[in-house]
Amino acid sequence: MTETASYDPRFFAKIAAVEEKHFWFYARSRIITCIARQVVSGLRPGYRFVEAGCGTGMVLREMVRVCEQGNVSGIDVFPEAVAFAEKTALCPVVVGNLNEPTIVGEADVVGTFDVLEHLADDRTVLRGINRILKPGGTLILTVPAHMSLWSYFDVASRHYRRYTATQLEQVLRDSEFEVEYITEFMMGLFPILWLVRRASGRGREIDREDAVVKAGNELTIVPVVNELLKLILRWESAAIRRRWRLPIGTSLLAVARKT
Repeated sequence: MTETASYDPRFFAKIAAVEEKHFWFYARSRIITCIARQVVSGLRPGYRFVEAGCGTGMVLREMVRVCEQGNVSGIDVFPEAVAFAEKTALCPVVVGNLNEPTIVGEADVVGTFDVLEHLADDRTVLRGINRILKPGGTLILTVPAHMSLWSYFDVASRHYRRYTATQLEQVLRDSEFEVEYITEFMMGLFPILWLVRRASGRGREIDREDAVVKAGNELTIVPVVNELLKLILRWESAAIRRRWRLPIGTSLLAVARKT
């Protein structure tokens, strides 16, 4: 599978329409924002933050707000994503391949959020990201957790894998990163998602188009349920700000330093 086949571009419009209110994107954005604020707080003004695989640009927009003393830009392999991100984040966004980055040794911080699982060779991609960073630069990374949660959603999203913390740490070390902090998150969502995934089957045999329809349904906002899940997940950003390691979750967050 080529890098441009690693995601279904039809999802960009669907995600852009709901991600500002949807509980999952809302909770993830809060967590990424609190960690990014910590990472950039000690950097000199004029530092550079690059989001690699910026998608529709909602997180990138938050990084523009957080990195008010820095320069923020985004890169994505899909022109469709770049078109959304430019309008959403109002910062420079370019089409580019993470395996062969056009900027080398220029970024103080790189963020890549739910990107690695879409790519067959995660180590090659991480080494490409490593090249973007200055010596001692920081990577902030999120990926989905636990193959036990594999379902039609992963099929529709064109995932290759979900990670354990041990697997993610090993991949990062193999790619010349030193892990400073790693934790699972979306802890409150785990039992709900586990039960739903068990009821729906593992998903590996499902037709991809059927999977796309089912995954699209999960992007529907159900008002009361959506607000309840926001409330359940809200406290996690405070725990992660304190660098606590949560025992379980549907996603993983890592902060790693270029060695």
